[in-house]
Amino acid sequence: MNEPYDQPGRLPLAYRNQEFLDTPDARALRILSEYLYPLSHFRKERIRDTIVFFGSARTFENGKYGHYYRDARELARRLTEWCNGLHEHSRRFVICSGGGPGIMEAANRGAHDAGGKTIGLNIGLPFEQRPNPFITPSLGFEFHYFFMRKFWFAYLAKALVVFPGGYGTLDELMEILTLVQTQKLEKKMVVILYGTSFWKEILNFDALVKYGMIAEEDLSLFEYADDVETAFRLLETGLTKYYLEPDKELPAIARSRV
Repeated sequence: MNEPYDQPGRLPLAYRNQEFLDTPDARALRILSEYLYPLSHFRKERIRDTIVFFGSARTFENGKYGHYYRDARELARRLTEWCNGLHEHSRRFVICSGGGPGIMEAANRGAHDAGGKTIGLNIGLPFEQRPNPFITPSLGFEFHYFFMRKFWFAYLAKALVVFPGGYGTLDELMEILTLVQTQKLEKKMVVILYGTSFWKEILNFDALVKYGMIAEEDLSLFEYADDVETAFRLLETGLTKYYLEPDKELPAIARSRV
């Protein structure tokens, strides 16, 4: 038995006792670890904020909807090149994905193509979700708790690019839109829905306004894009306005309650 004894003959130290750490009583410690471990790495790498890419794990480069993969890769590459040219002491607007295959891989790959750091917030699932090889090794994380993974998506993000996807993509999109709408995120968020025809068929936001479920001004929380150039310009313009050359009339936008 390899008990985590500090010295021979002494009782085990709780924080070295793996058997205890795996119990329900230690759940709070496991949750806290999924907050503190990424935090320590982000601080060490001087990561200030991110641009998060969401999209299907089933979208492959040479598949039926491969143009979305290629566009995500190119957009991430262009954004990373732009960010690398900002000459700031901290790393701004680092590309972040869910760490898996498909659109997530494309985003990390594009940032890697441009020689930039890139984050992968992976989560253990029984299928589909395996870390892609383009994540910066020191910025790849494996989560057990979905809500801690969502925290890190939201907390650092200044922009969100959402490519076509399924349940997971829809879940993450609605999470961010809800936080922005309810002002639980006290910062400006640039949200791009990539692929207008897909999103307007899947989500009828106009019907939500029609039935009074959201306000008409809630439609301004996001914009559509159908090509890399449009998406890049929307992101560059929004991030410059809100963060690089902030409007003095706007309220403070760098804080977050998340």
